[in-house]
Amino acid sequence: MFKPTVDIVSKTSSSQTEKIFRILNFSIPVFMGIYLLAKPLPVSAVNEFCFYLSVSALLLLLVFKKTAFTLHSPLTLPFVLFFIWAVFGLFFTLDFKNTLHDLRGHLLEYLIIFYLLVNYFNSQKMLEILSVIVIAGATIFSVGAINQYYFIEGFPVSARLGDPTFTGAMQTDLIGFTTTFASILALHLFHKNKTGIYKILFITCFLITTAATLLTQSRGSLIGLGASFIILCFANKRNLIFVILAALLIFLMPGMSDRIKNEGFIKDVRIKINRLTLEIIKDHPVTGIGFGMEIYGNKNVLDLERLNKQLPPEYQQNGEIVAAPHNIILDIAVRTGVVGLALFLYILITSLWMLWRTLQLTKNEHYKLLAIYLFASITSFLLPALFADAMFGPRAIIFYTMLAMITILWNLAWQEKTKGTISSP
Repeated sequence: MFKPTVDIVSKTSSSQTEKIFRILNFSIPVFMGIYLLAKPLPVSAVNEFCFYLSVSALLLLLVFKKTAFTLHSPLTLPFVLFFIWAVFGLFFTLDFKNTLHDLRGHLLEYLIIFYLLVNYFNSQKMLEILSVIVIAGATIFSVGAINQYYFIEGFPVSARLGDPTFTGAMQTDLIGFTTTFASILALHLFHKNKTGIYKILFITCFLITTAATLLTQSRGSLIGLGASFIILCFANKRNLIFVILAALLIFLMPGMSDRIKNEGFIKDVRIKINRLTLEIIKDHPVTGIGFGMEIYGNKNVLDLERLNKQLPPEYQQNGEIVAAPHNIILDIAVRTGVVGLALFLYILITSLWMLWRTLQLTKNEHYKLLAIYLFASITSFLLPALFADAMFGPRAIIFYTMLAMITILWNLAWQEKTKGTISSP
């Protein structure tokens, strides 16, 4: 496969060869930066182009041993175990083709992105650049979405942003995964930077992305946003201002207070969806129905109507049955069984342990503050993920980006600790 490339490289001079490898090493963070910037935007071709170019560049560098790329991370073992178990599920899946497809497209690809970010954004400066990229992508999306929905399409401000015209990966209830993470990072960089122009820039991004989150009126997103802001008060007491401001906006926003009063934060239909998913888990408790994400709604392999009728009348869904778990815990459990769920929880617990250890290891106040902001970020993801399918599309990329940033911060804190130990008498 690489023989023609090897022949070309062997015929070039040493200086030219080294220049090629430097370009390849430089191109990977560039392509991955574009990938993350464009992920919330309707430009899927750009995402695919950047991803495969990054992987191709990495493969060439690995073949010629011109990269320090490593899989070493506290998350590697839980990732490997979860991946192996998901692959093992191919022997028991209800839909082999869909499972095989999603193992590549919705697990292996995300793991590759994680390791590309960890290896090529592995300094304090690059970690900050990564934050700026996430903020920029979410802000561009938010400005475009608000402009299109309220000014071009003419919906009233009381309408939920994107409903019903936004479909696919960035529909109304899913927007908050991207915008809340960006809000948290923008607030962090607002406090970190002392230059006036940067403070104005980041507070503007914070206000835009927070406004987009609030305008969705998604109760899951509001729970995640509110919880993260409360956590951030422990990092900086001045963040209490933003908590109060967000709370006021929620209750002053047209239509929001009625939505909360009439429907609360948990719909009856979500309880019914959860009960139906538990019935499926009972039938496939160990290995699940397979990692494929279309299996749950595939009438040819899974009879949801029959299972729905087995439930007590008060838990039965009337009319069309919702063909998705809408809960990250139940989603993992139904697709990979209780073993897969335990391994996924292993990933989450390890990431939280890394943040806690970072706080213990480092004396760098910047690292400590970032650890708290990343804890707020992972919390802001997991809470709404209890009410949505969060393990594919832009929100899954957000999840693996959070894990990558936690790992990079962990590595920086560990390097700081190691150097301090070596230099100490």
